[in-house]
Amino acid sequence: MKITVVCGNGLGTSLMMEMSIKTILKDLQVSADVDHVDLGSAKGTASDIFVGTKDIAEQLVAQQVDGEIVALENMIDKVAMKEHLSVALRKLGAL
Repeated sequence: MKITVVCGNGLGTSLMMEMSIKTILKDLQVSADVDHVDLGSAKGTASDIFVGTKDIAEQLVAQQVDGEIVALENMIDKVAMKEHLSVALRKLGAL
């Protein structure tokens, strides 16, 4: 299982979300590789799940990335992040 966190520049925002996602995965007892990239690199990145804020997720849809897309309204809301990520993990059979 590979999860890629995407933001505009692949620096601060995606790194913060990556750290939160790793904690959530540990709580859910799901094993996955988690990495972060900038929006321009996302299309060429193989991943099962892409996570980004709502505006980034819309751009990922437009780029037609190959993977589930998790759109977050608020990147610091860990409860909502866990809920949205759990839906994608269940869909892929990882949870």
